[in-house]
Amino acid sequence: MRLTVLGAAAGGGVPQWNCACRNCSLSRAGDLPRMTQSSVAVSLNGTDWAVLNASPDIRAQLDRPAFAPRGLRGSPVRAVVVTNADVDHIAGLLSLREGTGFDLWASAETHGVLAANPVFGVLSEVVMRRRMVLDQGFSPLPGLTVTPFAVPGKVALFLEAELGAGHLMGEQTVGLEITGGGRRVLYIPGCAALPDWLLDRIEGADVLLFDGTVFADDEMIREGVGSKTGARMGHVAIGGADGTLARFSGRRIGRKILIHINNTNPILRPDSPERAAVEAAGWEVAQDGMEVTA
Repeated sequence: MRLTVLGAAAGGGVPQWNCACRNCSLSRAGDLPRMTQSSVAVSLNGTDWAVLNASPDIRAQLDRPAFAPRGLRGSPVRAVVVTNADVDHIAGLLSLREGTGFDLWASAETHGVLAANPVFGVLSEVVMRRRMVLDQGFSPLPGLTVTPFAVPGKVALFLEAELGAGHLMGEQTVGLEITGGGRRVLYIPGCAALPDWLLDRIEGADVLLFDGTVFADDEMIREGVGSKTGARMGHVAIGGADGTLARFSGRRIGRKILIHINNTNPILRPDSPERAAVEAAGWEVAQDGMEVTA
């Protein structure tokens, strides 16, 4: 199984357009890599691809030789799989409206959000809207099986006024278990907590791409760029007693990669103590264009 990290950042990317925090300033100066918003492409043959989450940056992300049209019009992207209705996971669909067909896989709840917003009506009729059901596998590509499952999370920001901002379990936040070619990959770009059952489900994976939004729960507050904690946004912190590093300690997993990384996160700086802690625990930090073979 071959995976390409199309985008490794959380919403807004790095540098974020309106932010001059340390990481954004370093990125503008060329001292840290620029990062687009979280998305991953997966293939078994290197020719046919499924894209996991359609970020607002998808047009630039697909401007790579592997995703170029094979003829006058067309695309090797056969499917797009959306894990939730967050803007940074669905807005890119609007850039895929030029009349090339693909299968759009999402939960009934996410399809409902798309159907309720008339702007998504620009998607061509050749885009087949397919429902994925929790804990039932489907095949976006021949030989590849994706099984969606609920993880702790919350509804998209623009739905909070209607549905509330508390943590939920259901179709609001979905992880993907991807199997093919004798390998098993877990893609979980958003997760609000790490209960034992979730750790048990991930155990033994060949590759894990996991929510790396913030290192410390109050990181945005410390940096002076926001008032929300990681938990309030529906993301578990990397550090701390109940954080990712501590909870995954001792678990048997192949490659462990942090993705969906916020612009404030100190792990983006190679010389930071937080980056050292992550690497000492056996984790990698995703970057745009990162190639992973499972």
